[in-house]
Amino acid sequence: GLSTQPIWRKLWDDVMKTRPPNSENITCWRKKFLETFFSNVLHGVLDVSSDWRLNDHHFSPLLHSSPHVSQLTLCNMLQGAVELTAEHNQKVLENLAGSLRILKFQHLLSSDQSIRRSLVLLLHRLIHHGSVSQVSMYSWPVPDTVLLVLILSMSAGFWRSGNALTYHSSPCSLCREEDKAQSQESAQERAERGRYDEREWSDGENQQGSSRAPEEADAEVNGYGADAHLNSVLSGPRSPPLRNQTCEEASSKVPCDHTSIQGGSSPRCISDQLSCHPVLQKTRRRLKSAVGKKRRCLRRSRGPYADPEDLYDFVFTVAREDNSGLLDKNSATEGENTENWTSSSPESPCTGHAGCKKRGGSAGIFSLKAAHRFRSVSTLELFSIPLTGETCRTLSNLLSSWVSLENLVLSYNGLGANVFCILSGLRALSRHSDCHLRVVRVSDVFSHMPCMELVRCILSAFPQLHTLSVSFDLKNQLEGNRPEGNPSCSEVEIPESCLEQLEIRFPREPLHTAFLLPVLKASKSLQQLSLDSATLPCSQELGLLLEALKECNPNLKKLSFHDVNLAEHHKEVLLLLQDPVLQEITFSFCRLFESSTTEFLSEIINTVKRNSSLKSLKLPGNRLGNHRLVALADIFSEDSSSSLCQLDVSSNCIKPDGLLEFTKKLEGHIQQRGGQIQFTHLRLFQNWLDQDAETAQEALRRLKAVCSVVNDSWDSSQAFADYISVM
Repeated sequence: GLSTQPIWRKLWDDVMKTRPPNSENITCWRKKFLETFFSNVLHGVLDVSSDWRLNDHHFSPLLHSSPHVSQLTLCNMLQGAVELTAEHNQKVLENLAGSLRILKFQHLLSSDQSIRRSLVLLLHRLIHHGSVSQVSMYSWPVPDTVLLVLILSMSAGFWRSGNALTYHSSPCSLCREEDKAQSQESAQERAERGRYDEREWSDGENQQGSSRAPEEADAEVNGYGADAHLNSVLSGPRSPPLRNQTCEEASSKVPCDHTSIQGGSSPRCISDQLSCHPVLQKTRRRLKSAVGKKRRCLRRSRGPYADPEDLYDFVFTVAREDNSGLLDKNSATEGENTENWTSSSPESPCTGHAGCKKRGGSAGIFSLKAAHRFRSVSTLELFSIPLTGETCRTLSNLLSSWVSLENLVLSYNGLGANVFCILSGLRALSRHSDCHLRVVRVSDVFSHMPCMELVRCILSAFPQLHTLSVSFDLKNQLEGNRPEGNPSCSEVEIPESCLEQLEIRFPREPLHTAFLLPVLKASKSLQQLSLDSATLPCSQELGLLLEALKECNPNLKKLSFHDVNLAEHHKEVLLLLQDPVLQEITFSFCRLFESSTTEFLSEIINTVKRNSSLKSLKLPGNRLGNHRLVALADIFSEDSSSSLCQLDVSSNCIKPDGLLEFTKKLEGHIQQRGGQIQFTHLRLFQNWLDQDAETAQEALRRLKAVCSVVNDSWDSSQAFADYISVM
């Protein structure tokens, strides 16, 4: 029953000899220590020989700590991947396959083929045969296209069947075991099917008094031979297998020659197809050609969300041909076929407009026809990784069938016009009935289209989204020049959505309620709305927005304004503070008190005192100063019915003496109320508390007896100097 947290905390100090970041948020020091210990040993940051407790040849640091690692970061030249796939660390890799959930890549550099091979083994084990559900990539200013495409495609569950995934000169043991079991299962199914058809043939002969033509019988026999041959190709010992797709999905109500429909048709068994065509030729070549024109009965994917049709319907291009481990130069005929398909198929997610133009001749072809699909991750995050047109087309085609994807984050990728290419892939994905995408976050420096238009585009395609975040820093001067084939989304009708959280950062665009209104009307379940860096075109605009929110979004619980000038909108601010439904309100850097009077502050305090539903009030960056902070303590007076639990007064020019006076006044109100107060959290980041350390320490000590205080050691003088230097 004793906690070991202090022991692990002391071990951190003894072994790591560094201060852990965000130590106040660490809930389990054991997990934090073992995860960091594993990472530091793997990357050579920690020398185990320097500590007598670790310097033991019977002790394997990686093996000991690997079962406790839930997230891992690989950096630079991927030395960690090479180490983990070494033969002596095979048990370590097996442990990680069961424990690892988040795999991160940071500051990657170009790598040679041997390193990429190690990465392939690692991703295959941790994603395809493991438990990794999230892949995140950070800070890659000049990404190696081949390496990037490799990570993306394997995260999506794809890998080429023609490439032997070997582990120490032998096929992947898990693939080999599954292949053996599936081969036995398919052989048993074929045998049972043969006996059933034989009985059927015999019954038909007895009932009708006639037999089928010898040519038909030969075709059927050869059909089973072709079925067995194709299964043996798909499940060869040097190819990563998929689980068998059961033939029970094929219903007799659907004709055998029914052409496949995206997301709607059932896969057909090869033998069933052959039995429906009595005039098939007997040669294997002709037979395989006829079979190829119909939908294959694919093996079932390792993941629960894979669509087997994708393996034969999607082709994506990559930017280079020099990676023998990933890219495959197909024959001229196959290349022509794939090019023709890409440009003509209605299901091709990324063709036909300027923002997503196909460059002929320069790109290698990675055909998903030659790929097997394994388990894929549910979260993909790309931070500060420039994406070229080629890479965007690759990602678009991967997204178009990535039905297991639940969270997509694209942050500062320099998309530009390629945003239409990504949207094209997302639209194709939305047509899958088993699509699981629920969270989309897109942010960048320049916006290539108005924020509200992008919001409407995404939401009209994905009404099932729960969270949508669109954020841009600056407006592109060429925003009006949209690629052909991408009409404005402002005319698209938005179906009723499941959206619960909407975040929009405008690049200094005017906030027109008329453009936002269709989104609000379609989002009856909206609970959180955040509007950032918008300008109000007229004084009535905020009032119109509040009326729309009241009418369309009765369940709204959290409302946030950041960097929106509300200095002349006191009436609307007070209306929000007295809203009986809102539980959290944020006015961040909104210049609330820029042109206000003492009466406005008193009205805010009295309004909050009467509101029993408001739980959190965040006022960072509004120049409260000492006197306004002290006045806010009256929110907790004896006659108050407020239920306020959290107050954020960060970046408000608060000095130590003002904080101490606020503390004393708060203590007085608590004493008058007999200690009954719901106030639990106070945030004080980036205030001028360093000007009098002794007074600040006394104020913080007394405050911590009342509530949880979160602050930082901020150098106000340096911050002021930085502010002056950029003016």
